[in-house]
Amino acid sequence: QVQLVESGGGLVQAGGSLRLSCAASGRTFSSAAMGWFRQAPGKEREFVAAISGGGVNTVYADSVKGRFTISRDNAKNTVYLQMNSLKPGDTAVYYCAGRSSTWLALTRRDYDYWGQGTQVTVSS
Repeated sequence: QVQLVESGGGLVQAGGSLRLSCAASGRTFSSAAMGWFRQAPGKEREFVAAISGGGVNTVYADSVKGRFTISRDNAKNTVYLQMNSLKPGDTAVYYCAGRSSTWLALTRRDYDYWGQGTQVTVSS
């Protein structure tokens, strides 16, 4: 069983930055692809970014490309989401997700494990 715990959310002004962290338990973390999703009030949960098991490959949603960076530290069993130039439209609950596969994926159904989420609020 893999458990994921997010942290780092909060309130920030537009143009500011936040770094989210996702701490994972389980010995298979280093081979697991990881992703970040977000869900705004009244909207579907949407893909934000993903990173492959080895950390070589990454992919981003068009809405965050160039502003967000996903990374991982396998020694710490942690994946990060650095968010810069934040906009009010980025306001959402952000979820960390993990796969049993090393290949990254962009859809919710491809992920096997989910964290509880962390709130990010961007004020204008």
